[in-house]
This record gives sequence, structure tokens and C-alpha cells, in this order.
Amino acid sequence: MTDPRIKRRERDTILQALRAGVVPKLGLRHIQVGRSREILEMVRDVERICEGGSSIRLVIGDYGSGKTFFLNLVRLVALEKGLVTLSADLAPDRRLFSTGGQARFLYAELARNASTRTKPDGGALASIVERFVTTAMREADSSGRPTGSVIRDKLQHLEDLTGGYEFATVIDKYWQGYESGNERLRASALRWLRAEFATRTDGRKALGVRTIIDDISIYDHLKLMSAFVREAGYGGLLVLLDELVNLYRLVHSRSRNSNYEQILRILNDVLQGSASHIGFVMGGTPEFLMDSRRGLYSYEALQSRLAENTFAREGLIDLSGPIVRLTSLSREDLYVLLTNVRRVFGGQIAESLPDEALQAFMTHCSQRIGDAYFQTPRNTIAAFVNMMSVIEQNPGTTWQSLLGGVEIAEDLGDGLGQGSGKGSTNGGRKRSDSLTTFRL
Repeated sequence: MTDPRIKRRERDTILQALRAGVVPKLGLRHIQVGRSREILEMVRDVERICEGGSSIRLVIGDYGSGKTFFLNLVRLVALEKGLVTLSADLAPDRRLFSTGGQARFLYAELARNASTRTKPDGGALASIVERFVTTAMREADSSGRPTGSVIRDKLQHLEDLTGGYEFATVIDKYWQGYESGNERLRASALRWLRAEFATRTDGRKALGVRTIIDDISIYDHLKLMSAFVREAGYGGLLVLLDELVNLYRLVHSRSRNSNYEQILRILNDVLQGSASHIGFVMGGTPEFLMDSRRGLYSYEALQSRLAENTFAREGLIDLSGPIVRLTSLSREDLYVLLTNVRRVFGGQIAESLPDEALQAFMTHCSQRIGDAYFQTPRNTIAAFVNMMSVIEQNPGTTWQSLLGGVEIAEDLGDGLGQGSGKGSTNGGRKRSDSLTTFRL
């Protein structure tokens, strides 16, 4: 029987994503496994942002440990709490600092993925600006003042920030286009806010402003955006950056260090209380953090600020610092995950798969690829969904008859896990305990 708490759209999205080996953007709570203490800390961070504070977290875990899943879960928590989220993956053409447009491309990707509670799938920037304008219009009607005057007053404090004058001017241009029905002017304002102007000349011709969002100014404009979304009625801004390992892979040390300096700048602002209503969550691997030649620890100022609590050892944890370490899934975690996926699938097929079937499926996976099946289990979960789909579409087929023919390959690419990881760093490690003796 299908769980009534799971909407059809969520069910279809979850199953399609799991089958493709990617992290679903909807319904994560239905398949979430563990991480309760880490999530609680992130909820506190979100509340701190709403209250005018700031936060930064580096989510560190091996490939397949669940970083992408965790970041998506934090994003959904932030949306539920009334924040605006910006999210993007770093890549060779998207960095925190550059001189060739890569940093601007990262900001453009963040802006395209802007999300709110009512638009959780991205593309929310236009609605955020319109909400601000609508709020200003209501205030103007109630006070008897011109709307343009109200907008300028609400944005006046932004002019004290770097790039704030041009930012306020662009918002005012959007209002002018809104008032006069000039769609071209409104579109140009949104293009500027999305960092889609490549040169200052283009920005000046379209909007009459002297500057654009470029490689050097993306962090300044993230702070401007956090102040603006507050004026639009949101709780603050949360920026989620995944795949920071791409900075670790940069060949030239000067470029790598310049990006690390940007992280240091953000970290200093947060730790010193200079930033407000903004938070950062960054996902990376242990090598990205701890490698003394190319990782964050190669930058002495970052190493001292990110040093972990030496008292947190032998099973003790401390989640109050910037580092959040995620461990790989255990066999027990995967068993619960399979149970959750079965519940999401629902219907008579779920009822035809008893707990015995789940244990038999895990044993089969263990015999095929070893411990990798639960440490980086993207392919394992995809195979499980495929098996249930075959049973659903072929009446009379049993799970016993299918298991012998299911092929599960070791995950060497983008991983799902409890979240998403990339590849496998397990190096063929084997554990002495056998799945055949596994019991909950």
C-alpha cells in the first residue's frame, strides 16, 4: 500500500533520480538515513542566519559518503525556514576567483539556481525582485508616497556596501521597466543581476551603470544579495557550493591559492561577525581539506582557522566548528535506506518484498562487488529500483527469480550514497564481518 504522506510527484521524482544515480531534489525526507545530529546543527545555523548572524560549514567526506545528499537536505531545510538559497557545483569553468570569467560563471550559475519555498527548483530571482517591488508598492499606497521614492529609501543602506550603488540602480531600473511596461529594461536588469553581462560597456548601454558583476566582485555581490532578499521579506541567504575538490585539482598553485584566499575571506567575515543574514555550506573531500601540498591545509591561515578540536577523538565529536565530517554508509544504514526506497515505491510490489528479500539483495550485492556496495551504493540503489520496476511490470515475477541475473557494478563515477559522492576512494578495503551474519 502506498504511503499517503508521499505525494505522487515526490514518488516519481525520487524513483527517477535514484534510477539515474543522482540525488533527487524533492522528497529527501522520505529516504533520509541518519545524520540527525549534523542536521540539527545545520538547523541552528539557519536560525542564526534568520536572526542576523552568519555561518560557514565545510562538509567533508569520502566519495560516496553523502555530501551532495546532505547539501540538498540542508537546502530544503533553509527553504522551509524562509531563506533564499543559491546553489552550484564548482567545475573547471566555475571557481571562486579567476581572471578569465570563471568566477563570474559561478555567480551566474548560483543566480540561475536561486530558490525559494514557492520555487524550490531554481529560477526564483525574478520572483524575488518582483516580491520586493510589490512590497514597496504596498508601502507606497499606505503612506501616500511615490513607489520609486520608497524603493530608493529601502535600498539606500545598500549603497554603503561595495557595489551597492550600482545594485540599487539596477533594482530601480527594474521598477521603471515594471511601471512603464518596458520588458526589455526589466530583462536587462535581471541579466545584470544574473551576471550575464560580459563587459562594462554592455551594462552601461543597457542600464546606464558603470560596473557589472565580474570575477573580482562575486563575494561582494553575494553579501548585497543577502541584504536585498531581507528587504524582499526573506529570512536571509544560504549559498551552497559542492565539488570544491575542483579547486584542489587546479594545476597552478597561484590560481589555487587565490581561490583559497576567497574562502579565507569568507571565513574571516563569518568568524569575526562582519557578515549578516548569510551562510555558506561547501562540500569537499578529505584530500581537499587536509592535503598539506594542495589542499586547504597548504594555506597556513586556513589551516590554523580550520584546525579541529583535538579533544574530539575516540568516537567523540564536536560539531560547533566549521568542519562537518560525514562517514560512509554502514550496512545498517543501507538496509534502512532500502527499506525507505521500498516504502516510496509502494503498492503491491512493496508488499511482495519482505525484509528477507532486502537481506538477500544485500548479500547478492556483497558477493558481486564487496564492501563498495554499501560504501558507495549508487549502483546498488539503482539496481534495487530496477528490480522492483521489473516485478511491477511483469505480474508473476518473483524477486527470487531475478536476483541471480542482477548485475551490480562497483561505482567509479558520481555516487549517490546517502547523498552523492564522486567515485570511490575505498581502495578495495575489505571488512572482516560478513553480511550473512548481519542482523538489525
